[in-house]
Amino acid sequence: MKLLILDRDGVINQDSDAYIKSVEEWIPIPGSIEAIAQLSKAGWTVAIATNQSGIARGYYDMATLDAMHARLRSLVAEQGGEVGLIVYCPHGPDENCACRKPKPGMLNTIANHYAADLRGMWFVGDSKGDLEAAQAVDSQPVLVLTGKGQKTRSTSVPANTLVFDDLAAVAAELIHTHASQNG
Repeated sequence: MKLLILDRDGVINQDSDAYIKSVEEWIPIPGSIEAIAQLSKAGWTVAIATNQSGIARGYYDMATLDAMHARLRSLVAEQGGEVGLIVYCPHGPDENCACRKPKPGMLNTIANHYAADLRGMWFVGDSKGDLEAAQAVDSQPVLVLTGKGQKTRSTSVPANTLVFDDLAAVAAELIHTHASQNG
């Protein structure tokens, strides 16, 4: 199975320090929807692992989060693709849950769902927590420079981190590399 796991805010859609609190505020980063659709059409399963502490903070409710994810699925479907499992952590940073990145709980949930091995699998994020979660399960940390990515790159990132401008560049690399390995 070709499995790719993505963070959401800052990778797929615009991020905000004030949180993404409504479907109207959920704005795709240019090229991200097309990238997911292209990956899907090329045989990749694209899953999402996203911290959503805005739920714990009372900024939005589960129905709003579900509506954001329904919008994401709809936009990708319009491009002929499909979004796989979406896992989220609704907890605040002080709740000490096992799922909130940088802890690897959500990545393990996705691995169990697909009966997949996370070693070497790409996990694409824009924050240090994303990269640390990838490291915790021996996945390949991949940093995009959208969202908080530029700021994250200026800190110390894991030595083996791959860096791309955006999700479209990640998709182009995976689709091109896989096609050339099989062709």
